[in-house]
Amino acid sequence: MKRKSILFSMALASLLQAEQITSIEYVNLTKISTSIANDTLGVRIGEELDPNKVNKAIKEFYKYNYFDDITASIDNGKLKILFKEKPSIANVDITGYKQREDDIEVLKNQIGIKKGRMYSTKLIKDSKEALLKELEKEGYINSVVEVDIENLSEDAVSVTFNVNKGDEIVIKKVNYFGSKNLESSQFEKVTANKEQEMLSWLPIFNDGELKAEELQYDSRRIQELYFENGYLDAKVQNPFLEVDFASNQADLDFYIDEGIQYKTNSITIYLNQEILDPKDIYPELKLKKDKVFNVKMLRRDANYIKNMVADLGYAFTQVNYDIKKDEKNGTADIIFNVVPGDVVSIRDVKISGNSRTLDRVIRRNVYLAPGDLYNQTDYNDSINKLRRSGFFEDVSIEQKRVSADTMDIIVKVKEAPTGNIIIGGGYGSYDGAMVSGSLNEKNLFGSGIGFSFSGDISEKTQDFSMALTNPAIRDSKYSGEIDIHAQTSEIDNDVYDLDKQTNGFSIAIGREIIRNLRAGLKYRFDSITEDYTYESTSTVPTVNRFTDEEYITSSLTPYVSFDNTNDYYFPTSGFKAGLSLEYAGLGGDSKYIKSSSYLKTFYSLEDKFDLDWVFRYKAQIKLLIDNGQINQGDSLYLGGTKTLRGYKAYSFPAHEDGYKEDPYKMMAANSFEVSFPLIDDMKMRWGLFYDYGMIGEDSFDEIQRSSTGALFEWVSPFGPLTLIFAQPIDNEDSDDISNFEFSLGSTF
Repeated sequence: MKRKSILFSMALASLLQAEQITSIEYVNLTKISTSIANDTLGVRIGEELDPNKVNKAIKEFYKYNYFDDITASIDNGKLKILFKEKPSIANVDITGYKQREDDIEVLKNQIGIKKGRMYSTKLIKDSKEALLKELEKEGYINSVVEVDIENLSEDAVSVTFNVNKGDEIVIKKVNYFGSKNLESSQFEKVTANKEQEMLSWLPIFNDGELKAEELQYDSRRIQELYFENGYLDAKVQNPFLEVDFASNQADLDFYIDEGIQYKTNSITIYLNQEILDPKDIYPELKLKKDKVFNVKMLRRDANYIKNMVADLGYAFTQVNYDIKKDEKNGTADIIFNVVPGDVVSIRDVKISGNSRTLDRVIRRNVYLAPGDLYNQTDYNDSINKLRRSGFFEDVSIEQKRVSADTMDIIVKVKEAPTGNIIIGGGYGSYDGAMVSGSLNEKNLFGSGIGFSFSGDISEKTQDFSMALTNPAIRDSKYSGEIDIHAQTSEIDNDVYDLDKQTNGFSIAIGREIIRNLRAGLKYRFDSITEDYTYESTSTVPTVNRFTDEEYITSSLTPYVSFDNTNDYYFPTSGFKAGLSLEYAGLGGDSKYIKSSSYLKTFYSLEDKFDLDWVFRYKAQIKLLIDNGQINQGDSLYLGGTKTLRGYKAYSFPAHEDGYKEDPYKMMAANSFEVSFPLIDDMKMRWGLFYDYGMIGEDSFDEIQRSSTGALFEWVSPFGPLTLIFAQPIDNEDSDDISNFEFSLGSTF
């Protein structure tokens, strides 16, 4: 069609050469503006028509790829350019492959087609081929894709890709020919394609499904594993896949030449001693003389050396290494050559992406400032601190080199939802009708100040609280918090009922002592009333019953806490630890000392095994020391989502028989978890856990319980949501168990 239009224009040349243009009209032109069309045409009113110029312009118009046909005509000096535009794609559907809308949208981007693009047969062909490749990557062989085009109008079409997925290929056997010194179980830890195991339908076993796009990388992964075990001459050929299409099963073969194993003989670091003495570096290296060489340790050592030098301001340090092999003796000499470059200072810190959070809130969490020498540790810690704030969904810090000795730090953030309003209701067999509501905002007006208000009302409880926190008063290292609360609850037991009312407040101030370490002081004042009503049929002697109490707890609690984790919601590295010592007796009735300590640690397998598995461990210990008066409400308790899942909150001590017991003074709890990815884009994960707890009046092991189960985690628009499915392991008949619970607003 394009060629026909040009020839038509050339045929007019002899008739139009001397005709003067009096007007220019574009017909059916919507894809580009008139001004752009005039620039492309290149002729003006008043000029004599030049057919060659018009032909050239038509060719330029075709380059926009918006038009199926273009014709030109002139009548009494009136030049008319008639366009037939390509239709737009008004809708794209993909059927038979992927279910979630988010996954389908991602797939459309991968195959290069989306709503609004110009329709062309080439575009459809390319997208179809790309879709088939995506199917092959996921192991679907011999898939069929048919494309339906529906003309909605002259200017719009609807495109539907109908996918008939081919059969999935299942790997029944993986052979590692030539492997003598490493086991197949070691290969399975690093490769994506594994042979099918028994019980393959369970998530913890290999399903054997072919991942075609990973085949090209599996050979490199195996070779890397050999390098990590000292086999520096190892060679792994590209795998051979033999498919039986009758059964859709396959054998996967890797051919390996292991070579010999090397040990580290010597390590030499070439570095200017005036910058840093290599003698201070050698003891910290992972590679050791006479130990099996490991390429991963080599890279870690190179990175460690770079960070050590970069911490002194040499931001653009390069660490090159060389491996000199002695095949005869099976040894390797390692040489690190350190090129520090110039000392670099920070010219400016620029912030982007924060439409709501104030710049100063971000700057106070960045350890690098204009005029500072560059420091690699400061750089890494700044990223982690910003992520721990909970204000941002994503954080990155870029280094922009300005000159040989200056750079700009570019802080890029993607803000996360930091507030929510929740209103709900329900009915429980114990609490009856319930109404609850809360307002939470941890970044009030972008200032970093946190505010929360919550209320829960049911037939048995009334609970109200309001809190205000400031993690950096006037952008200083000082923090402050104030909390006001009121709670009324009715607890019904078989033998007695308890009506308990608590009204009070707390105020705290803290300060950052050193990086990641804070210390502070908290004052708490509570007025508590406990009314006990025993059943008329109770056989508990009066002297052994709980008695009504009215008392005041006025306490002062010094505390210290440490947190170097790398994220607010889902940490994958680092640990949290804290220790507090509450002293009650500042004018109140309660007189005791309560010691509380906790440890939370997080470890990811992603760097070591390329697995997004996160191990978590939590331990907590509490001790209560009688200093004159311990009331029943001061007792330690065990059970619930914070201490021992699978048992209801405050399950131990139970007090079910109605006999008064002394408060429990010793409690310890441990939680082990492993977390797995579920839907990354939606920040959903699932996990398995094991809890073990102990509590007693005078020793930890008077009551011991444990549980196991699974959990579902989701950073929802309303805050972090955790669903817990627990099963007690060693419960007794009288225990108050809970197989399902949920937690909103808190994490591990």
